[in-house]
Amino acid sequence: MTSAAFLRAWSIWALSLAVTATTLASAVIHPLPAKLAAQQGSALNGAVGIVFIAAFATMGALLAWKRPGNPIGWLLSATGLVTALAASGEFLAHFPRTLTLADWLGFLFLLGFGLCVFVLLLFPTGKLPSRRWRPVAWAAGAGLAGWVLGCAFAPTIITFSPTARNPVGVSGAAGDVFKLMALGGAGLMAATGLAAVASLAFRYRRAGMAECAQLKWLVYVAAVIVVALLASVPVASNNLQNAISSGAVALVPVAIGIAVLRYRLYDIDRIISRTVAYAIITGLLVGVYAGLVLLATQVLGIHGAVAVAAATLIAAALFNPVRQRVQHHVDRRFNRARYDADTTVAAFATRLKDAVDLDTVRADLVSVVQAALEPAHVGVWTSRSDR
Repeated sequence: MTSAAFLRAWSIWALSLAVTATTLASAVIHPLPAKLAAQQGSALNGAVGIVFIAAFATMGALLAWKRPGNPIGWLLSATGLVTALAASGEFLAHFPRTLTLADWLGFLFLLGFGLCVFVLLLFPTGKLPSRRWRPVAWAAGAGLAGWVLGCAFAPTIITFSPTARNPVGVSGAAGDVFKLMALGGAGLMAATGLAAVASLAFRYRRAGMAECAQLKWLVYVAAVIVVALLASVPVASNNLQNAISSGAVALVPVAIGIAVLRYRLYDIDRIISRTVAYAIITGLLVGVYAGLVLLATQVLGIHGAVAVAAATLIAAALFNPVRQRVQHHVDRRFNRARYDADTTVAAFATRLKDAVDLDTVRADLVSVVQAALEPAHVGVWTSRSDR
């Protein structure tokens, strides 16, 4: 089973990357004319697509190989593959006979979004939160099918602007039905996508300790995406904006992979506390540095180079005490396990100063290790030498 899963998973990965590499090579060697390039999308869109494909295809292959019974890996792999096929439109646009096919494949981009709805519904166990979510899953499947069938046989290519005739489209009243199917499917996928996000909150409320740790990874990456999007707003360059946002979104399959495979190795509470702590520390030190420079140059009239050097030294001297104080308060809020363990160990160290009885120290040590680390078994070995 493992070898079969390995072949299937990495074959899909190889196909996805081969299609992407072919498209990329054709774009570099034989750039499209300006008019066709505008229709197929900018070079930046191509770069964003490569980031998406590489992230989803690679992590999907890894999950499908290591956890073949969990459908999340296969869904991620399928998302990478359909995105690669949709992006191959730029390669097909080089040939007059396949130009229409290149435009027609555009609906596959939204197909990848529809597959991600199932990823959210099934994350992290591969099962629905409860039977009550089955209608949502069926609705997502219906939306997916409606979008694919509608776009495939609508009288015009829905995803292409300006409107172009669909070579395999159906005309007349049947064509209007297919068009409505496509539009209804898109709306249904959007609605079920919101429901899938709500399912994560529902699952988090009822999850055990292990599953909560897994769900935190996705929530953490969602917060990173929001911060990245907000940070890219004041950026003047559209290319840089898209690079920031696409890089953040590409973290989604990475977070899913870590949560499903190795969440115990990478403690999310520790990562969150470190991220928040260093963000606060950076903000405080930057504020102190800027305030000192302005005070020295604008108020005291000190030479610019001297002011900068003095502010840098003061900020460097403040780094460690500020880091310790901020980390203590952040751990107290976001990383209770680390905070409680540190508090327990500190209290034990204080009691140890006045302890003289070996049996009391041994019992106290066992209780502290049990409370701080929660191991499955605790044992203490002591050696007594006769004199």
